[in-house]
Amino acid sequence: VMRRPIPAAVVLNALPAACERDRALCAEVRSYLSLYMRDVGVTHLRVAGATESGDGRPALPNAHGLEFDDSWELRAQAYYQPSDLLLISAGVIARDSDTVPTGSLLSLGWEYAQLDIGYRDHWLSPLSDSSALIGAQAPTMLSATVSNYTPFTRFGLSYQLFAAEMTRQEGIRFQGGTTEGQPKLSGVQFVLEPAEGYALAVNRVTQYGGGARGLSGVSGFLDTVITSGNDPDSPGQPTEIGNRVASVTSSMIFQGAVPFAVHIEYAGEDNTWKGVYRFGETSTSIGLDLPVLWRDFDAGLEISEWQNTWYSHHLYPLGLTHERHVLGHWFGDNRVFGDAIGGRSQTARFGWRVRGADYAQLIYRDLEFDPRWAGVGASRPYETMRMLEMNYSTQWKGYGIDGQLHVGEDIFGESFARLGVAFEFAPSRAPRGAHVDASTKQTDDVDLFIDVGAQYSEVDEILWLVGDYSTSSGFAADYHIGFGARRPVSDRSDLGVRLELDRVADAALTSIRALDYRYRFNRKLALSAFVGAGRYDFGLPGYGWYSGAGVQWIDFLPGWDAGIDYRHHDKITRDKALRDDFGTNPNLPRRYIDVDGVAVYVSKRW
Repeated sequence: VMRRPIPAAVVLNALPAACERDRALCAEVRSYLSLYMRDVGVTHLRVAGATESGDGRPALPNAHGLEFDDSWELRAQAYYQPSDLLLISAGVIARDSDTVPTGSLLSLGWEYAQLDIGYRDHWLSPLSDSSALIGAQAPTMLSATVSNYTPFTRFGLSYQLFAAEMTRQEGIRFQGGTTEGQPKLSGVQFVLEPAEGYALAVNRVTQYGGGARGLSGVSGFLDTVITSGNDPDSPGQPTEIGNRVASVTSSMIFQGAVPFAVHIEYAGEDNTWKGVYRFGETSTSIGLDLPVLWRDFDAGLEISEWQNTWYSHHLYPLGLTHERHVLGHWFGDNRVFGDAIGGRSQTARFGWRVRGADYAQLIYRDLEFDPRWAGVGASRPYETMRMLEMNYSTQWKGYGIDGQLHVGEDIFGESFARLGVAFEFAPSRAPRGAHVDASTKQTDDVDLFIDVGAQYSEVDEILWLVGDYSTSSGFAADYHIGFGARRPVSDRSDLGVRLELDRVADAALTSIRALDYRYRFNRKLALSAFVGAGRYDFGLPGYGWYSGAGVQWIDFLPGWDAGIDYRHHDKITRDKALRDDFGTNPNLPRRYIDVDGVAVYVSKRW
């Protein structure tokens, strides 16, 4: 799942394989999907109330702009489907603070080209709690979307294009002055699924237009989709096309004795150096999803880290926001509005199928901003935000009842508590049954492994743009540790993911292989190639692309492999925010680092 909402047809098509693994879960899903398989239906009719206390006012994650002190909320969704090619939906989210017709749209088309016009959500990430580009943090925008839900070709190609209208902004910069108006938003996503259970996506959204900046209509939308740089709108005008953010995301499923999935998102608020593929201000997220643990439990973990300037921009004073809520990650609403500051967040989730139709979930989130990103000598009043969310779902006479509690301290150290209850009056879902014990169902060969060894690497820092003049740390040896998972996708090919920990030139280097490919020539010899992102902590974290290739000797001892890899980290970069940074070339606003080296290691497989 590389984007949301998830088409019901996609879930329905997946059920035959899912039912072989877990019949109880399959029955639940079939019952829920039956709400969508009629000519007319009501899928949601949810009424919620809440009370709050404390001085803290955190922004609630992924709640479509729900304010902490909203005391009531109504969510409703109904549809009429007169034919296979036409669907009319009516929906609303209403609360104290606002009312938005979320889910009200007209859908036309078929599986390879569906047009949605109306208030449709967009979430361009495989992660479930954080989406850097666009998610469910802000209220839904009016948009037009074209997408497919049945992939093309054997490579599993799918796409999504959308155009949306944002709220009005004043002070938009234009040709040495300012203008005001409603910026537009364009979005594009292309997804490849070259092997079952592995998908890779390229995503981009562009904020453009507004007032005198123009770029309206179909031609303006196509300009933002087709072009890749921030060139002037027209010759002779020193005006950028808009505010672009882009990401590369990946998701890999491992259907072993205990199934799990690894999701990775590497995003950039702008590009840097030479070439549009090198991200400037970055945001990186990694997620681990465990859907079945010990029969009745599930769990998940997501970690995000971002550099400064996210959701702020020099052209648009409100940045990538709609109704004063950021479009992407919820950290953007939990700060002084528009503050260009970096930080990190963690989300840990644990769920429990208690009995029958009951389900309990515990979610812990924390958020920490690093004031060093704000510039030399600057200070911020931020503290670590901690939020504990507890949910309990049950049924009474066939109707759903959900209870929710949020407690913690916000980013300024103020405590808060919010208690809510919701009633679902739409047709009830089937009672939950006892799910399969995943430990008894081995459906795929999955190797978990640990690498231990040494690496011999050097760091080159680029000091001048002309001639790529750099200074080198020289090659030196230090430790190398890796943690990974791998599974076969053909008779000779394996795919996996890997996290690597190194120390290079007295600084920590962390690398993520989003795609770790291995080709086995025979039972003893294999070649590998990999690509991902690297994090180098030189005062503040810098990020850049990571790639390489290697040779592996399989089973030199039973369960043990030996390998040697060449590795390259390309233009790891960050802004100059520390006092020591300005000792380098003052004409460069950023620091750029390349890391090259060789790692030699042994791997223990399980």
